[in-house]
Amino acid sequence: MADEMNKDEQVGFHKGALSTLAKERQEMMKILGIVEQLMQMHVKALQDLGVDLTKEMEKTKKEKKPIEDLLNK
Repeated sequence: MADEMNKDEQVGFHKGALSTLAKERQEMMKILGIVEQLMQMHVKALQDLGVDLTKEMEKTKKEKKPIEDLLNK
């Protein structure tokens, strides 16, 4: 009887954990969507200002530097 109760408790714990993690994943996807929208807005603004990000990325690849380094110039 104790083993059955322990098993039921473990099943409940794991189901609860999965439910919580599924909700966390949904929230993370929302955040990712917002970040993507913000990035696209900045890309468009840079393009409107005449910055060719494709050329900038190619230069970065040749220099083997991450794009973050390029953006921090």
